[in-house]
Amino acid sequence: MLKIDTHTHVLPKNWPDLKDRYGYGGFVQLEHDGPGCARMMQDGKHFRDVHANCWEPRERLKDCDEHDVDVQVISTVPVMFSYWARPKDTLDLSRLLNEHIASVVEEHPRRFVGLGTVPMQDAELAVVELERCVKELGLAGIEIGSHINGWNLDDAKVFPVLEAAQDLGAAVFVHPWEMLGRERMSRYWLPWLVGMPAETSLSICSMIFGGVFEKLPRLRVLFAHGGGAFPATLGRIEHGFTVRPDLVAAENQINPRDYLGRFYVDSLVHDAEMLRYMVKLMGANSIALGSDYPFPLGEREPGKLIESMQLEDSISERLLNGTALEWLNLSRERYQ
Repeated sequence: MLKIDTHTHVLPKNWPDLKDRYGYGGFVQLEHDGPGCARMMQDGKHFRDVHANCWEPRERLKDCDEHDVDVQVISTVPVMFSYWARPKDTLDLSRLLNEHIASVVEEHPRRFVGLGTVPMQDAELAVVELERCVKELGLAGIEIGSHINGWNLDDAKVFPVLEAAQDLGAAVFVHPWEMLGRERMSRYWLPWLVGMPAETSLSICSMIFGGVFEKLPRLRVLFAHGGGAFPATLGRIEHGFTVRPDLVAAENQINPRDYLGRFYVDSLVHDAEMLRYMVKLMGANSIALGSDYPFPLGEREPGKLIESMQLEDSISERLLNGTALEWLNLSRERYQ
C-alpha cells in the first residue's frame, strides 16, 4: 500500500553565515562537529542536534526504504522561518531554502514532494515567493507558522498569502512555532509537549472563527500533530460557541463542528485510541500520515501506528496515501 509521509523536515547541509550576510544576529547556523553530525546554533546557543538524515537524501531514502515509506513531503525546520527578521532578508533566506528543497525533489521526483517557506511578515513579498515556489520551482505549496509574530492566521495581514495559495492551488502546511506561554515553560520540554498542541488548536480556531474557510472555500490546509488539542477539546469549543456567541461567533456564525472535513490534520498523535477517535470524529478523509521525521518527538517508524490498528483496508489506504494526495492535489499514478 502506497505510503506518503506528509510531515518531514529538511535542511541544506550548509548555508552562508547569515549574520555576516544580513548584518545582525538571531539566525540559525549549522555547525558540523563530526561525520554525519551537526548542531543547530542560534547566536552561539545550542538549539538542536541533527544528523545526516536531515540534509542527506540518501540517508533519508535508506530510512524510507527500511520503513516502506514511498514518498516524503519535505519542508524546512520551523525555526528557519525567521519571520522576526527584516522581510527582505527573510525572503533571501526563503529563496535559499526553497531552492535546496526543489533540488532534492528534482533529484528524486518519485520519492519527495516539496513545500516552500515564505516571508509571511510581508504579504507582498510572500506572495511573490509563493508564486515562484509553485510556478518556477515546482513545489506543491508552502509551510507556514501557526502565527506570524503574534498575528493569528485570521489576521488581515496574513489573508493575502492564504488567498494566493487558494488561487494557485497550493497546499498549506501549518506547523506550530514560537509557542504561546513559552516564558512559563522553561523546563521539562513543555513548549513541545504542551505549547505545540495549544498553538495548533489556536491556529485552527482562529481560521474557523475568523471566517477564513468561508472566504477561501478552496483553500487546502493541513495542520501538524493531529490538529493539536483541537480534536480533544472540540466539545468545549462548540459549547463556548453556543453559550457565548457574542464572543465566539462575533465574526462567523457557523458552528465550529461544521468545519470538520474542511481542513486536514496529520496522524501524529502517538496513541491508537486517540487516532481511532479522530477517525470517528473527523473521518479518514481528513487525516494523513505524518511522522515529523527525523526528530525524536516524531513517529520513529512512519505508519506503524496506523498499521497496528487493524482498520479496514479502505480506511488504512486513505490514511496512508489518499488524504495526502488530495491535500497536495497529486495523482496516484505519479507514484505507481
